[in-house]
Amino acid sequence: MPETKATLRQYIRDNFILGNQAMNFADNDSFMELHILDSTGFLELVSHLEEAYGITVADEEMVPENLDSLDALHAFVLRKRAA
Repeated sequence: MPETKATLRQYIRDNFILGNQAMNFADNDSFMELHILDSTGFLELVSHLEEAYGITVADEEMVPENLDSLDALHAFVLRKRAA
């Protein structure tokens, strides 16, 4: 679902890249390493995922392997929606 990835990218840009809308990030770039998201940002992101995609993110799923890049985030949403 390429549109899901594009929608996620736009959400990240609109809500977390303040003042530098020209900032680009690759699909596999770490949100933490680029300082795009901090701990509060990840909580906001999880809340958005649950609302927008109708999924539940368990505490143990809130790990970098699931949420720290666009690729990881996209794969996580697809897995959760398929379950």
